Parts: sequence; structure tokens; C-alpha cells
Amino acid sequence: MADEEQPFTDVRFTAEGFSIPELKWRELLFVGALRREGEYFVRDPERPLPSFRVPDLFPDRARFRSHVDGERVHLRRVE
Repeated sequence: MADEEQPFTDVRFTAEGFSIPELKWRELLFVGALRREGEYFVRDPERPLPSFRVPDLFPDRARFRSHVDGERVHLRRVE
């Protein structure tokens, strides 16, 4: 089955972080697993995190910068 049909499997790592399909990103925002906090997005441990094949992709309370590029969202963790 193609990654487009299973967006939880479509994680691409880069030197700065990783990217996921925009559809999966919108799901994370819709269920509240990530919420905007100023210029960052923060993982909310109180909300369910949809499945990902890669474990610990979004640790509790981790902060991320996001950048939309076409049909993908690039994420970089901020310390």
C-alpha cells in the first residue's frame, strides 16, 4: 500500500527535522495533539496522538516550528 494511502507511514527525515503529509498535519491540529503556542506548535500530552510508524516523533510538550511546502509540512523541533 502506498504512503499516500497510509499517511502515518509517510515520515521523511531531513537534516533539520522531518516532514509529514499536510493531511496528517491537519489531523494533528484538529484533534488537538499539537496546538499553537506563539510562533511554535506544542505537543499536548492531554490529547490523543494519532498513529505514526515512527515512535516518539512528537514527545510530550515538545515544541516545533512548521513550514508548509506543497503537500508536505516540514517540522523542526525547538529546544
